[in-house]
Amino acid sequence: MEITAINNSLVKETVKLQQKKYRTETGKFLLEGYKSVYEAMNSGIEVEHVFVLSGKSDKYSFIKSELIKTNEAVLKKISTTDSAPEVVAVAIQPKADYKKLKTSKRVVLLENISDAGNLGTIIRSAVAFKIDAIVLYGDTVDLYNPKCVRSAVGNLWKTNIVQLKTISELSEYFSDFERVATLPKTENSVWFKDWTPSSKTLMMFGSEADGLSDELKKFATKNLTIEMSENVESLNLSVSAGVVMYKMMG
Repeated sequence: MEITAINNSLVKETVKLQQKKYRTETGKFLLEGYKSVYEAMNSGIEVEHVFVLSGKSDKYSFIKSELIKTNEAVLKKISTTDSAPEVVAVAIQPKADYKKLKTSKRVVLLENISDAGNLGTIIRSAVAFKIDAIVLYGDTVDLYNPKCVRSAVGNLWKTNIVQLKTISELSEYFSDFERVATLPKTENSVWFKDWTPSSKTLMMFGSEADGLSDELKKFATKNLTIEMSENVESLNLSVSAGVVMYKMMG
């Protein structure tokens, strides 16, 4: 199949997936670039169709779904990057596994994360450091935001990611966990160098601007502070999360 017109109906439907509203309504999302498409296919993610730059289709012989040959104009229209990639695919959002959450031991909670790039980077690090699950809590950016998908670099579906909305839901899953709040230094917080993760740990990170909510601070059983030079006020969220998750790996 070949599509070269940017006003084609399938192209228009694909462009809509750049918006959260349509990703939520359809349960679909965009994969941009070779790495994302390859990792998705290799991980068993259901892919509906794939737009590939004409002349590059031989490179995508591993694709079993519908392959659509196209041009740079169409790829630029449907992608969200400054430079059009040679491939863009439409995939089905995988289902979260809440049953698996019951047997998880190393879990990271992210509350009200607003930066899609940070979220994707944290997911990538979580996979690298063998985190069992990630909980998205509060008003966190859409998991399938194209920037998040790109930042995760093919790791979006390699750890269990769930959304929970209330403290009662958190209590249902994590009542027997050590629940650790990452905070600036206070009288009752422990330094990161002195902390040893428990066998079951829920590590909680708040938003880039405001940190953890009072609700989650009260839910915590321990407060943790990463020691750093006095010349630096704070670390980037994804850096902080990466440092802590490395230690959680044991």
